[in-house]
Amino acid sequence: MASTIKVNNVQASDGGNIVNQCGTTITIGASGDTINLASGASQTGFGREGSVNWQTGSIKTGTFSPVSGEGYFVDTSAGVSTANLPAGSAGAIVSFSDYTRTFGNNNLTISPNGVEKMGGIAGDVLLSTNGQSATFVYVDGTEGWINTQETQTSATGLTGFIMATGGTETTSGNDKIHTFTGPGTFCVSALSPTPACNQVSYIVVAGGAAGGTSQDGHQAGGGGAGGFREDESPITPYTSSPLDGAGNISVTASPYPIVVGGGGAAATCAKTKGGNGVDSSFSTITSTGGGGGGAGSNPGGCRQANAGGSGGGSGGSDQPSASGGAGNTPPTSPAQGKGGGSGASGPGAGGSGGGATGCGSQSPNAGTTHPGGAGVTTEITASPVVYSEGGPTLGTPGSGAAGPDNSGDGGQGALTTCSGGNGGSGVVIIRYKYQ
Repeated sequence: MASTIKVNNVQASDGGNIVNQCGTTITIGASGDTINLASGASQTGFGREGSVNWQTGSIKTGTFSPVSGEGYFVDTSAGVSTANLPAGSAGAIVSFSDYTRTFGNNNLTISPNGVEKMGGIAGDVLLSTNGQSATFVYVDGTEGWINTQETQTSATGLTGFIMATGGTETTSGNDKIHTFTGPGTFCVSALSPTPACNQVSYIVVAGGAAGGTSQDGHQAGGGGAGGFREDESPITPYTSSPLDGAGNISVTASPYPIVVGGGGAAATCAKTKGGNGVDSSFSTITSTGGGGGGAGSNPGGCRQANAGGSGGGSGGSDQPSASGGAGNTPPTSPAQGKGGGSGASGPGAGGSGGGATGCGSQSPNAGTTHPGGAGVTTEITASPVVYSEGGPTLGTPGSGAAGPDNSGDGGQGALTTCSGGNGGSGVVIIRYKYQ
């Protein structure tokens, strides 16, 4: 028969308490002591206080299997990751944190065991916000794992450089590049303590204009290119365009709305000018949409091209020549674009649209496909790209070709058809030193 020892206090040889009972409270250990379970031993009935042991020596990538009571830093910089949760038991707890703040690019999928649930739903949970952390506790078979704590951002130490988000983000050496192909926000969250390092490089390209419509064999004018403006920061050197120098921009820790102008729409009926392109903007810089190309027809008014960032080409006619649309309207320095070509009388030849660095010109005759004014080349994205070319004229009967998306190019003027080409949409690109 087992013996029973009755005692309210068990002490070590130095007099420190090991176990002490006072009323209904039992205290194990004394202040400053560490309570250890022997290797292979387990505890029950104590429960948890909502905390985990963070596994700082084991950064997770790819697919892994969490253990209850542990927290994991997950690195998704090289690709997505999946955490396959253990079988749930009441009080089980796991946590996850974005080690490289890349969950927004490469998500972490948290997958329950078998048919168990996540917040009452039998399905995976996706962590998809940069800097996100989340803690899950298993409650019961009805709701399964419940998210008890979550953050959407994480604080980081100052890098000494700009930190920002927005658009499509790429890098080139020590520079980060944000490309906006549509409206968005360039959100600056941190600055460099060195003021010169807060100056950014940028290009702002407006939407190109559409080419004009044609009738009776008269050649329509090409659309003017969207205005092009650029400024290269001294701390982000690259091969910039001849139009560099639009004005320095030093950012502050605040959001910057980005406007990317659409291309001008071509008319669907005869004797009509092409639509103007739409302005693009970033901070204090606005580039003006291209001027629409004039119609190829006998009535005088619709032949005259519109002014814009670059001017449209005027349409051909049996009537006297019509001058091309003016470029650099409103004026900027350096000029954001050139004027369009004039439309001829008699032969019915149209003018091509102006480009960022070259004026449009008059087509030799209505049967000649004639190029638009020259665009401009910049390497702000780390490779040479041409923007803002003027819309050409079409030398064979048919609809004019559209300017490519996010090029700022003008659309082609039509010949013996009702439709010119749409203008190409614009783009805004921002570059800065981030490391």
